[in-house]
Amino acid sequence: MSDIKKIASFTVNHDTLREGIYISRRDGDIVTYDMRTRIPNSGDLMDNSTMHSLEHMFATYIRNSEIAHDVIYFGPMGCQTGFYLLVRGRENVEILSTVKATLEKIIAHDGEIFGKSSVECGNYKNLSLKAAKTEAKRYLDILNSKENWSFLYE
Repeated sequence: MSDIKKIASFTVNHDTLREGIYISRRDGDIVTYDMRTRIPNSGDLMDNSTMHSLEHMFATYIRNSEIAHDVIYFGPMGCQTGFYLLVRGRENVEILSTVKATLEKIIAHDGEIFGKSSVECGNYKNLSLKAAKTEAKRYLDILNSKENWSFLYE
């Protein structure tokens, strides 16, 4: 087992991470953004319904945004402390602006949560628009609390 290489996310010291948005890796022109909504190992984790609900809303809105054709993936971290956003060929400032705009759309959303049916989702009963809005507001407040993000793990 000594010849098994650690994956990139295991080489980051999670004891020093704070809430925010960071570049976690680059693969050619694809950038993986770590959208850290919670402080790792603090005991303050997203419950499954919150994580699942925000995923449905954010993924739908970002894939309908001005950067839609460059979005590769959006999904939750298994540790329940944030999400990964993979994007091709965009500037960090544009990503931050789009993430904020997407969160604002979730907060203002009126109607059903996207994909809330048994045909569209394998756990559709575990979705809550209220939870998605609450988490979106929480994370937007974090992003707005600092003017310039370094975008790099420190």
